[in-house]
This record gives sequence, C-alpha cells and structure tokens, in this order.
Amino acid sequence: MSDLPFVDEHCVVVDLAATELWARLLPRVERSLSRGGGARYARVVRTVPRGFGGARPLALGSDFPGFRVVGVLPGRELALEGRHLFSTYRLVFRIQELTDGRSRLRAETRASFPGAAGWVYRLLVIRSGGHALAMRRMLDAYRRP
Repeated sequence: MSDLPFVDEHCVVVDLAATELWARLLPRVERSLSRGGGARYARVVRTVPRGFGGARPLALGSDFPGFRVVGVLPGRELALEGRHLFSTYRLVFRIQELTDGRSRLRAETRASFPGAAGWVYRLLVIRSGGHALAMRRMLDAYRRP
C-alpha cells in the first residue's frame, strides 16, 4: 500500500526524548483510534480489521479496529494500514529526535477512495477538513503528559 496517494502530513514538537515519546505512542495511538467515537465509526464503515489481535504493546501484526500494524522501527516509525467501505489507507507515525531533548512527531496519511461512494467520502471527510482537525487534535495530545 506504499503506493497509495498522499493525503496529508501533520507534525508536532513534543518535550520528550524519542524513546519516551515512542513508549507513549504505542498505547495512545491504539486508544485514540479505536475507543469511543473511533470504535463506533469503525463499525459503521465496516473496517478491516474489525477487532483486536496480536501483541501488546503494538507490534508487527497487531490489530485494532480499522488498523493493522504493518511496519515497526522501534523508537522511529509505526506504520498502520486498513480499509473500509469507502477507502484503503495507510497512517505512518515518525519520530525524529531533536538536539534539545525534544522530538518531532509526524503523522502521514495516504489513501485511495474508489468509486462514487469513495469520492463522496473523500469530500465529506478529507476535503471538509475533518480528517486534518482530528489528526491535529490527536498529535496535540502528545504534548500533554
């Protein structure tokens, strides 16, 4: 799925070293994407994968609603993939250590939206700014303990 079209990238600088941010990323990314509204949304759009499976903390092959871990570079990169009725997508989190004890966290989204239903979905979720807002809110949460 690495050839999926680029959708967007968001980044935030966090007052943590890369190793500390990595330890925070693994449980929080799953929690933020699969609980509450995310879990309900996953059911409505019939995501694949649908349930939880694999190792915890997240590791290669771990699943949670809407996402499967397809790439792990410990301390540096976490790649997730999934699909649903309207899209096939990839979300990659990258951590870059900065020189002052802080880290930069990036989240890159790639996706395809096939057919007329995919076109409408892209319009409603991506072009509306809803996806960007959700990604910024999720990344901003990493600034807080």
